[in-house]
Formats: sequence, structure tokens, C-alpha cells
Amino acid sequence: MSHDDYTGVVRADAARNVEAVLTTGARMLAADPGASIASIAAEAGVDRRTVYRRFASREELEAAIFEARLEAIGKAIEDARFQEAPVAVALHRYVENVIAVNRTWPVDFSRMFADEEILRRRNLYYAEVGAFLQRAVDEGLLRPGLPADWANQLLPELMQLVVRHMPEASNGQMADVVVDTFLHGVGAPGQAAAAR
Repeated sequence: MSHDDYTGVVRADAARNVEAVLTTGARMLAADPGASIASIAAEAGVDRRTVYRRFASREELEAAIFEARLEAIGKAIEDARFQEAPVAVALHRYVENVIAVNRTWPVDFSRMFADEEILRRRNLYYAEVGAFLQRAVDEGLLRPGLPADWANQLLPELMQLVVRHMPEASNGQMADVVVDTFLHGVGAPGQAAAAR
């Protein structure tokens, strides 16, 4: 093995270790905000000294987790192809992608958004989703006349809800439930008119 090959293997191994620490940290801190770096390192199968070399404090680790979640949301939006794909296809792809993000990065949003830069980027993504949902209204997939921003508030709530209540389902199955509920509600067909 050449020196360059060895260096590449070491870097890939280090990147895997960091990812393991971040995803394990996200899961453990969501369950117990007081989880220690040592316990996160042990659960991730990484020496705690390695973690401390990368993250000097739990706050630094949390900031890296928030950053990783935000990056994953950006990729989920990009992959959905809001402008190019048919609206129904883009909606399902986005929902499935974000469900995967929610499962990998279960974080406390109130703490995440305390960081001004993270909040700014989150708001940009939120606006991008809002513009896509307006496209869904314009193309007849969503009905007009709902309170301002209602669909953009409802969709993430449904995605969080399905992750909590259907933990054994696949991301695709969860997305099917969310999209169906989002587009059709929970009333039986024809009952909305009867209730008026």
C-alpha cells in the first residue's frame, strides 16, 4: 500500500468515526440531553480521546450535530428537485428524504435554532419549501385559501409525528402515510361535503 493510499484509508476511517459520533450523539442527546461525551464515544465505538480531540465540549459536539442535520436537510431539498420534478414526485421524494433526516438526526429544535446562523439557514430552506408548496397550490395539488403558511407548518409536524408513531416502518412507507394525510386528510371520501 502506498503512502497516499494509506493516508486515504486513515482519512476515510476518521470520517466514519466522526459520522458515528455525530449520529450516535444526535440519538443519545435526543433521548437524554445530559448524555456525556464519554458515553456517546463508548456507544459509537470510538475512543473518547479521539472525540475530545475533535470536539472540546458537548456544546461543540451539539453544534456539529446541528450543522450535520442542516446539511442533510439541504441535500434532501436539492434531491427533491422542487423546480424540475412533477409536484407530486418532488413532494414524496422530499418527505421521504426528510423522514430519513429526522430518523438520523433527532435533535431538539429549540436548542438548534438558538444559533443565529443555523436559524438563518433554516429560514432559507423553509422559504424554499414554502415556494414549492405554493407551486403545488398553483398546479392544483393543494387547495388555495388556507391560512398563510399553513401547509408549510403542517408538513414538518406530520413528518415528526410519523417517525414517533411508526418506528418499524420504512422511510418510504412513512412517506406514503404523510403524503396521503397531507393531500387527503383523514376524513372518509365525500364526508367533507356532508359535514358542511
